[in-house]
Parts: sequence; structure tokens; C-alpha cells
Amino acid sequence: MPRFGDRSLIPAEAVRLAALGELAQGNATLGALSVSVRGFVSRLMGPSLDVLGVSIEQLRYEGLIETVGRRAGPGQSLTAESELTLTEKGREALRDLLRSPVRAPMTDLSKMVVALKLRFLDLLPAEERAAQLEQLVEMAETDIARLKDLAARGADGLMGDWLAHDIGEAERWRAWYAQKLAAIKA
Repeated sequence: MPRFGDRSLIPAEAVRLAALGELAQGNATLGALSVSVRGFVSRLMGPSLDVLGVSIEQLRYEGLIETVGRRAGPGQSLTAESELTLTEKGREALRDLLRSPVRAPMTDLSKMVVALKLRFLDLLPAEERAAQLEQLVEMAETDIARLKDLAARGADGLMGDWLAHDIGEAERWRAWYAQKLAAIKA
């Protein structure tokens, strides 16, 4: 799967992270997995063809998931009742996706990736969870610096108020990530 030069996730990989993370928690039917992934993504970003156009069945062709029990033959599509499980290759792909950096500034896609990482972060060992939280602290710091720079360039009135709100929110996120990081390191 192609990546940005900085290895941050692209929209299609966010859906892969959601699907693989769900299956890491236990087998699911294709129908249940599709509903879960679509519901999660839609609630965070709204409907998006860039994101929801990704086929979960593609994961099977890549060897990341497989059916449990009676298997669909080559060229046969999965049905809503097909029970799916994560393969070892899928577990490694999930770990790789969880380790990928999140791109600043915080966009709807970045927020979804952060939410997915936090949802499945417990699937990583403690040292890797800490590394991910350190990246999130750094991302928040980058966002704060960017917003403060913009505010310093003459953002008055409602624009200044809006930026102050966003700066405060980014500072709260930075503090929250730092608190979670300290708990892992304790």
C-alpha cells in the first residue's frame, strides 16, 4: 500500500486499520465487520468515498484476513455471513499501521487515525504504545506552534477568538497524551 513520504497513513489505510483492528479483537462476519467499520468511519468523518470505497474483501486477496470454516474459492466473493479472522500477515500489517505516524495539522482524517490508534493501542507492547503517545504529543506541539504562528500574524476579532479556542484544545490534547504517556512509563 503506498504511503506519504513521511509514512503517515492515507485514507485507505485508515479503513484497513479499522478492519484489521476489529478482527484482532475476535472473528466477525463480513456483514458485521462492514457495518462496524462503516459506522465508526462515518461518525468520525462523515461519508467519504475516499475512505469507505476501500473493499474489506481486498484484505482477503492480500492474505491479511481469511475465512473461517468453509472457504470461498478463488474468484468467489465473500458473503455477509462469511466469518473472517486475522492472519499472521494481517497481524503484522496491523502492527505496522498502528506504528505509522499521524500527520499534522489535525484534519478530519488525522482525527480518525488518532481515534483508531487509541482504540487499538493496547494491541501493541508498552514501549510501542509509549512511542505512539510521544508522537501524538509532538503532533499536538506542532499544531500549537502552527496555530500560534497564525494568531501572531494579525488574527483579530472572531478569527482571533477561534484560533485561541483551537490553541486551547490542542494544548488540552497535548496534556492528555502526556498524562497517558506518563502512566505507561510509570
